[in-house]
Amino acid sequence: MSTNLDLLGKGLKYLGLLVFLFFASPITLTMGFKALKKFENTPKEYISYILLSVAVFLIIFTIYFAFKTFQILLKALFNN
Repeated sequence: MSTNLDLLGKGLKYLGLLVFLFFASPITLTMGFKALKKFENTPKEYISYILLSVAVFLIIFTIYFAFKTFQILLKALFNN
């Protein structure tokens, strides 16, 4: 039972990207809500809605990417 080093390297790269996404997605969501509060009843209100939709997509992608990353790491460690 040996560790697949190529798959482990790929999983660790994905883990680094996942840590970035864990910080970027809530920050983007916070920026969207602050923009919505600031641009209330102005033509720039659409920018805040676009930012909120990007943030929601980013959060959903982060959850999916987390499952995918941990699946790769488990395959690398336990040789499934």
